[in-house]
Amino acid sequence: MVRKEELPACPVATTVQLIGNKWKLLIMRNLLARPWRFNELQKSLEGISQKVLTDNLRSMESDGIITRTVFPEVPPRVEYALSELGESMRPIIGAMEAWGIEYKKQL
Repeated sequence: MVRKEELPACPVATTVQLIGNKWKLLIMRNLLARPWRFNELQKSLEGISQKVLTDNLRSMESDGIITRTVFPEVPPRVEYALSELGESMRPIIGAMEAWGIEYKKQL
């Protein structure tokens, strides 16, 4: 997890640093519905490479936004889900969705 002194002084900049790329937002959008497995996420995010997805998931896990659960099965099963911190971003994603809907109506 990022240390407090490593974060920007501006709270908006802090939020942007944590979720401010296209892939992280789309990963969060999916995880708002339910936990997902890696391959499911990759198939649902058109254009994302395995490396980019892996890097973003690791970053989000490190920041405490998602959890990674490994099930002791053969073959191993891994699921990603929003943490409590990630769930707290639900209103932000919801507001972005509402804004996008309204914007499209104006076109």
